[in-house]
Amino acid sequence: MTVAVTPPSTTARRTLTVCGGAHALHDGFTDLLNVLYPLLQAQFGLSYAAIGALKTVYSGAMAVGQIPSGMLAERFGGVRVLALGTCLIAVGYCLAGFTGSLYGVIAGLLLAGLGGSTQHPIASSLVAAAYHGERSRTALGTYNFSGDVGKVALPALFALVAASLGWQQTMIVMAAVAVLGATIILTSLKPIVTHGTAEPAKNVAGQDRPWAYWLLFSIHIADDLVRTGFLIFLPFLLRDKGADLPTIGLGLSLLFAGGAAGKLVMGWVGLKLGVVPSVILTEVATTLLILAALPLQLDLALVLLPAIGLMLNGTSSVLYGTVPEFVSPERRTRAFAIFYTGGSVAGATGPLLFGLLGDQIGLTTALAIVACVALTTVPMVWALRPAFRNETSRNETS
Repeated sequence: MTVAVTPPSTTARRTLTVCGGAHALHDGFTDLLNVLYPLLQAQFGLSYAAIGALKTVYSGAMAVGQIPSGMLAERFGGVRVLALGTCLIAVGYCLAGFTGSLYGVIAGLLLAGLGGSTQHPIASSLVAAAYHGERSRTALGTYNFSGDVGKVALPALFALVAASLGWQQTMIVMAAVAVLGATIILTSLKPIVTHGTAEPAKNVAGQDRPWAYWLLFSIHIADDLVRTGFLIFLPFLLRDKGADLPTIGLGLSLLFAGGAAGKLVMGWVGLKLGVVPSVILTEVATTLLILAALPLQLDLALVLLPAIGLMLNGTSSVLYGTVPEFVSPERRTRAFAIFYTGGSVAGATGPLLFGLLGDQIGLTTALAIVACVALTTVPMVWALRPAFRNETSRNETS
């Protein structure tokens, strides 16, 4: 039996801090695009389906790149590949900003999506390698929370700068931030072996349970469909309620602030109620809150957005943090890559399909359908109960 050597506490903390910062940057770079899409629609006269197609380009590139990113990380080192991916985001944003054309934007989103594909599988596996056993779920929860910090800050910053300078110049400003982030990653993050080790046999977390992993994967897909579908439509819903560009940025920040709180609140709720009841709670509440927001006036809708974000994002940290419990350490980099690839595929196809639907039946009705998709996770979460019962019984006998 090979026992993994726990890195020094300072190294583990540095890994979590830098990977959390990378998560904040990459998630912020992804979600600021939701502020960009209405600007592109106004400039180029795009339909909802065309906006969904732009989202598909970015998320599709992320989906295609995640498994190769994990493989490249195993061969050349996760730190180098993560830094290179962050630089590629800068290249894509610069291309979109300098050209100012629709084709330039498409090419830029393709490059930025490929760059963004490096973060989730690599950073999450680095964190999981630095923290073992029960500490892994807590560390991954903190890592996932950090992504919401970027979601709160960067879309609001992008909206404010774009209102003054225009979207092209703002894309170049964001590219400079990406270059700075890549430099910090490369100079401060030390390599950690993320595969080829096994945890002590007494640790139940980390045993391969394929049926539970794939069921968790399916829940993740449905959850991501709802999240990306709501995000792609929210700026247009706020605009139709009378919001200007800074207000749309504020609305997204309120949503993501609620999401950040959800990562913390649902972690506590998960400990009290258990994973299955807490996930069912968030998914049902997500449906009800989105439906409640649709007919509200702008001010009331803005007030409701933090609660929607809390429930909409509260599920994800539970799902991500549970992956190591169903996958052995030597398989985790590949498992995380597949897991996040599934989410990216959902993020690529969902907005396009929902955009086509929105063109046909209207924005409000399409959003109502998006909200109801969350309910499809309830029977899947219920079916996952035996995995946690087995884990509890094994822990009691060990």
